[in-house]
Amino acid sequence: MAFTHPSSSVRRRPAARLRAFGGCGALAALALTASGCSVKGASDVNLIAGKQAFVAKCGSCHTLARASTKGTVGPNLDEAFAASLAEGLVPGSARSAIRGTVEGQIRVPNPEGAMPKDLATGATLRDIAAYVAQVADAPGQDSGLLASAVEAPGAGKPVVEQSGKLQIPASPTGQLAYVSSKATAKPGPATIEMPNTSGVSHNIAIEPGAGGASGSGPILGASTFTTKSTATISVTLKPGTYTFFCQAPGHRAAGMFGTLVVK
Repeated sequence: MAFTHPSSSVRRRPAARLRAFGGCGALAALALTASGCSVKGASDVNLIAGKQAFVAKCGSCHTLARASTKGTVGPNLDEAFAASLAEGLVPGSARSAIRGTVEGQIRVPNPEGAMPKDLATGATLRDIAAYVAQVADAPGQDSGLLASAVEAPGAGKPVVEQSGKLQIPASPTGQLAYVSSKATAKPGPATIEMPNTSGVSHNIAIEPGAGGASGSGPILGASTFTTKSTATISVTLKPGTYTFFCQAPGHRAAGMFGTLVVK
């Protein structure tokens, strides 16, 4: 999903900005309670479902800090809407306008952009737009049920090699991450499998050293890319530290990597 930036002419005129954004009613009624446990709002949106759908459908293309997504194909949504929020229009109106913008651009995506047609419709579309409108350029972190709506990238239990096999799934949520960012194995031949059910194209590659997000060591093995199957590589591991990562442009830099310790 790749939203476009508001035009320069819209940025110069606050009133025109609201009309161009297509405001969809005040978002104040959609805000979570102080405990963060409210799910529904006056417009019958579900912010938890909205966050989950945003991560699954939009996070691989867009950065949104509250959702912990770091996609770079489309605009950074925190930055894209910061100017609108900073103008200090009628309280709530800017976020209502953001909601309208998101709904409009998903309904009618730029034909020259990366966002596919019919990315989301109906309640899912409204939920995504409401969530983005609430959290774009908002400091802090989501709280309550919203905070746990999507597991943190790479937060799964460390992967342990069994009988020469390591299984390191891509995150099924659509995040640019593997389910776990840590793995251990014994020296010797190993098969590394990457199940991917996310629908986002990923592969898995491995290099020696703790290269993190920007390593440049020799590639010991790299799988094919897949969106809905299991990719596999076979390597021979010596004692030491290795980095596994996705080679799709921008995915490693966004956090799709992990550390494999062989001992």
